[in-house]
Amino acid sequence: MNETMIPLVLALIWLIVANILGALPSKDNHWRRAYLLIALGLPLAIWLWIVQGWGATVLFLVCAASLLRWPLIYAWRWMAKSMRK
Repeated sequence: MNETMIPLVLALIWLIVANILGALPSKDNHWRRAYLLIALGLPLAIWLWIVQGWGATVLFLVCAASLLRWPLIYAWRWMAKSMRK
């Protein structure tokens, strides 16, 4: 496997793992898993952008946002609330 494909393969593995973790039951509504996925996904997105360019990164971030929609919704609400003050 060539070195430029490694972040792309890891991004696909991240998406598969995120889907599996989302399907498993959780007592805390998946928040711990979401924090872990965000902590692993952001550096992966940066690495993907450096190696593959913006196209693959945007596709990865759109897929990740669809999986992590509730953290994004809460972050959006928090930012909107703080802007109103």
